[in-house]
Amino acid sequence: MFRRAFWFTTGAAAGVWATTKVHQKLRKLQPDSLAAQAADKAVETGHRLRQFALDVRAGMADREEQLNDALGLRPTGEVAELPAPRSHAALDTPYRTTRTPGRPGLTGPTGNEDH
Repeated sequence: MFRRAFWFTTGAAAGVWATTKVHQKLRKLQPDSLAAQAADKAVETGHRLRQFALDVRAGMADREEQLNDALGLRPTGEVAELPAPRSHAALDTPYRTTRTPGRPGLTGPTGNEDH
């Protein structure tokens, strides 16, 4: 009799445990949960990429300083000057853009420009 009660209780506990695990997995596979998991992973990846970019930038600055010191391009204590501002002519496009007939919103060289 005690043996039957033991196995009955063991089976009931195993059934409850299995049912709980199945419901947890089903909740994780719902669309809302999947969207939240994807968003969390995207944010985590963004943080990792940002940290990587900061590490690369710091390494580049260190290496540039090492090269400048090794080549004697900048004596210690001298502050580098900023370059002169660029003229606006360098930013202009080499061709005139016009609207393409019959296709609103599209711009670009059409072959009808005055050169």
